[in-house]
Amino acid sequence: MKNTVETPNLKKTQDNNFNFNKIVTGALGVFFKDALRVAFTNPSQTIFFARTLRWQRKAAQIRANWSKQGLQVPPVLIFSVTSACNLHCEGCYNQYLRGNRHGEISDERLKKALEEAKELGISFVVFAGGEPLMRPDVLDIPKDYPEIMFLMFTNGLLVNDKVLEYMAKERNIVPLISLEGYEANTDARRGTGVYDALLNTIGKLKEKRVFWGASLTMTRTNFDEVTDEEFIKKLVEAGCKLFMLVEYTPVREGTEDWVLTEKQKSRVVPIRDRLRAKFSALFIALPWDEEEIGGCLSAGRGFIHISAEGAVEPCPFIPYSDVNLNDVTLKEALQSKLLRTIRENHGLLKEANGCALWEKRNWVKSIANPSDPSLTRFASNATSECPRIEKP
Repeated sequence: MKNTVETPNLKKTQDNNFNFNKIVTGALGVFFKDALRVAFTNPSQTIFFARTLRWQRKAAQIRANWSKQGLQVPPVLIFSVTSACNLHCEGCYNQYLRGNRHGEISDERLKKALEEAKELGISFVVFAGGEPLMRPDVLDIPKDYPEIMFLMFTNGLLVNDKVLEYMAKERNIVPLISLEGYEANTDARRGTGVYDALLNTIGKLKEKRVFWGASLTMTRTNFDEVTDEEFIKKLVEAGCKLFMLVEYTPVREGTEDWVLTEKQKSRVVPIRDRLRAKFSALFIALPWDEEEIGGCLSAGRGFIHISAEGAVEPCPFIPYSDVNLNDVTLKEALQSKLLRTIRENHGLLKEANGCALWEKRNWVKSIANPSDPSLTRFASNATSECPRIEKP
């Protein structure tokens, strides 16, 4: 079936983007206010979050200024800083979507991209991978950008004493430890002995009073376990302050039976709300939280993704791109044809059945029109169509 795309009135689209930007910014404000409340028992962390809340408001104003000029700047940048990993987890999107690729973005360009992000008003950076700690320089970055909050998805096995000391000192980096539940489920997907190693890491994070979180991928098999109040309670008692409940997205054939049932999906929001009411921690459920604030946040509506090779993509689960940071600035990349077309046709994206872009991946691919099926890198052919936008 042929994909059709309608291009709405540009002025109307810009107005809608500006209004949506205010909604997302407001949601982030609530997040940091809640983080301030959750961190209240740790004076140094409380001071940091109070200062961060002021910086977030300043960044929001910068984004608003850009929006008035027609540039959609998302508050969140997801950066897969490396494709390398010390584990080979079953069902990992990075392993199956991207494979073993080379030519990662240079240290110099990575840091320059973050400088550009700060100037644009991006105030929340997520480090992903692979395993971010496989890249030696990654911990040298957050201290140079105290205005930005850095969230790091990590399997936790490389969080050694040196890393712990750094995280205890640099409060603007929050590790998110990946768990699949208790020992049986975690080791089945991540490898024998991983669960015990993570318990050791978690104990040290608590000892150092690091503000840390857990990334819990919900599958049909582990759903009851990772949403169980007793399981959550044990993590809260171990010092966990942030929970990311993420629906599993099938990225390869043969894992369709991992996907949540409709009954399980219908239970996520009530469970999330109950956990929020009962525990002093932050709970985010994806994609349900996205849907509540206006639907899919990809392609710059709320975030963009940059691959380890520098390809600017709408989402980590959709490895299609028409522009690369090795060729253009971040500001130019945000104006790419691919990102803009997805935003202008947001009505096609519905989160009700899981990841909206994954459901429309063939449509996204048709827009990117990649010449290389491996999606390693694409020519930057989109910025010539975009208007020139000066710094506010």
